[in-house]
Amino acid sequence: MSVVVAPEVAAALASCGAVVALESTIICHGMPYPKNLQTAMEVEAIVRDNGAIPATVAILDGVPHVGLNSEQLKRLAISGRQFQKTARRDIAHVVASGGNGATTVSATMFFAYKVGIPIFVTGGIGGVHRHGEHTMDVSSDLTELGKTPVAVVSAGVKSILDIPRTLEYLETQGVTVAAYRTNEFPAFFTEISGCQVPCRVDSPEECAKIIYANKNLHLGSGILIAVPIPKHHAASGKIIESAIQTALKEAEDKRIIGNAITPFMLERVKELTGGSSLEANIALVKNNALIGANIAVALSNLQQRKINRMGRSAL
Repeated sequence: MSVVVAPEVAAALASCGAVVALESTIICHGMPYPKNLQTAMEVEAIVRDNGAIPATVAILDGVPHVGLNSEQLKRLAISGRQFQKTARRDIAHVVASGGNGATTVSATMFFAYKVGIPIFVTGGIGGVHRHGEHTMDVSSDLTELGKTPVAVVSAGVKSILDIPRTLEYLETQGVTVAAYRTNEFPAFFTEISGCQVPCRVDSPEECAKIIYANKNLHLGSGILIAVPIPKHHAASGKIIESAIQTALKEAEDKRIIGNAITPFMLERVKELTGGSSLEANIALVKNNALIGANIAVALSNLQQRKINRMGRSAL
């Protein structure tokens, strides 16, 4: 079974151009139509405007696609939850059954690496869930980062998860965790989590050098580049974070633990914030797309310089 790569994506990859992979779960499962289509098109436009080619990933009628045209994006947006939420574990089933899949972080990373895209932009990754030491509820995003050498640009993880244990798990998986222009790991809706990171990067060029070194050393693991939510959206982020803390207290009072806590938290935060979390989510995804595109361009420039040097030395 082959992967269909959009012509412009294939052309950019063949010339060591800048390409950014994008997931499709956020389109089908993250927001309603037509907001999801508008956001998807705006995110792709941000990537293009900053010099890179967007490659949204999805499985259409059993065939994996890397890079979608406008009609395919519209199909995803209108179909919504009719598309199966597809992590790595689901890929074989969706393909074999001729189904339609909206790829999550782990599945998008898999296909990005398969076709040679080194950078993937998302909103936030999954993590170790609260009480995960008892439930073993750990997102496949973390294990994918441990075995797939793709750099993931995200706003960290939501504080409904166990952030310290998530970072510990990433360390165990050998994943380089870097924070963009900060020393602290961001918590999705807020700029701070109280957790320090082992690596700080202050420019797209610094990110590109780490990605390039990771590839050339054949480390085999991914890189997480955590980008804080933009400051002008941090105010609404703090409101959302306050709602999260309220919901956590309610869950504790009601003795809701284990696998039941996450759906309870998501629903309560939505109720407490009146849906404002959606706009903050969109804002940080767009910001991540901007940073991701800049990193992709910096990496492309670095690779081109190395190729030119090798060519001159061969002469």
